[in-house]
Amino acid sequence: MGKSGEIRVLALGLIRDGDGGANAKGERIFVSEGYDPVKQSTFYRALGGGVDFSEPSHLALQREFQEEIQAELTNIRYLGCLENLFIFNGRQGHEIIQLYQCDFADPKFYQLDSLIFSESENHQHRALWINIERFKSGELKLVPEEFFNYL
Repeated sequence: MGKSGEIRVLALGLIRDGDGGANAKGERIFVSEGYDPVKQSTFYRALGGGVDFSEPSHLALQREFQEEIQAELTNIRYLGCLENLFIFNGRQGHEIIQLYQCDFADPKFYQLDSLIFSESENHQHRALWINIERFKSGELKLVPEEFFNYL
């Protein structure tokens, strides 16, 4: 979380797997799991993180994946920009998201069910593959909602 009253710029990567056609399991996306203690609700969002000053967002995307889950990205292409106004943990947040579609360079990431990574020393997160249908049906919450325009 940035300082109060600060707009954060993020680079997030949409990673898909499966085509929903011949693949009976349907299409999945790779997301990280978050929890809001005030709302007592679990939510999911694409992986990535903050863009540093003077750093192009596609490089920030690659750096964040490297830092968080030691993954190389390939086939990176820009999808669009989202603006996300939200309340998290009882506080107003404001993010500008540069959204990219990308693939994992190493096929082992497609075999994983889930992995645990640390965003900071005391914050452990779970990243996992989730079937897109579970978000579209409303069973699970994907944020920000504009993300659905790219699925």
